[in-house]
Formats: sequence, structure tokens, C-alpha cells
Amino acid sequence: MPKSSKQDIINHLVDSNVKLQEKLVDMVNSINKLTKRIDTMVEIFEEAAKNVKTDSNEPLRRKLEELLEQNKNIARGLILLEKYVRDKSSFSNLPPKPLPQSNL
Repeated sequence: MPKSSKQDIINHLVDSNVKLQEKLVDMVNSINKLTKRIDTMVEIFEEAAKNVKTDSNEPLRRKLEELLEQNKNIARGLILLEKYVRDKSSFSNLPPKPLPQSNL
């Protein structure tokens, strides 16, 4: 193998290795930024959880419970409505019953 081709391969490998290291550094920096943002988000959620636990937010808690109950009632109503529509559509698919014949 000629010496210049070996040197070309070595140069190419070195360049590739440098580019790979640059990408790894970029990836590590991105992961560090992501970690910081997730830490900030967790802190926000922890603070929100502390605020919800305090007694000063009792009206908010009651309102949330009322909304939850309303959502349950709406869900029950939608289920009943869906059953009604299914029953009606299954009856409409049946052939009509013949009317009784009268002997006049």
C-alpha cells in the first residue's frame, strides 16, 4: 500500500474522530440544558403541589372537586345517550313488523 494512501486514511480517521467528538460535546451540552429545564419544571411542580396542599386553597380544592363531579355526571349522561342511540339504531335496522290483518 502506498504511503500517501495510508496517510490519507489516517487523516480521514483523525478528521472523523474530531467531528465525532464535536458532536458528542454538542450532545452533552444539549443533555445538560435539557436536565436543567427538567429540574426547573420539577421545581415548579413541587411548588405547585405545596401550594395546593395548604389550607388557604380550600376554595380552589372545593371548586376542583365540583368540576370533577360535574365531569362525572356529564360522562354518565354521554354514556346513557350513546346507549340510547345504539338501541334506536339497532331497532331501525330490524324489518318492520307486519300490521295485523283484519277480516272486514
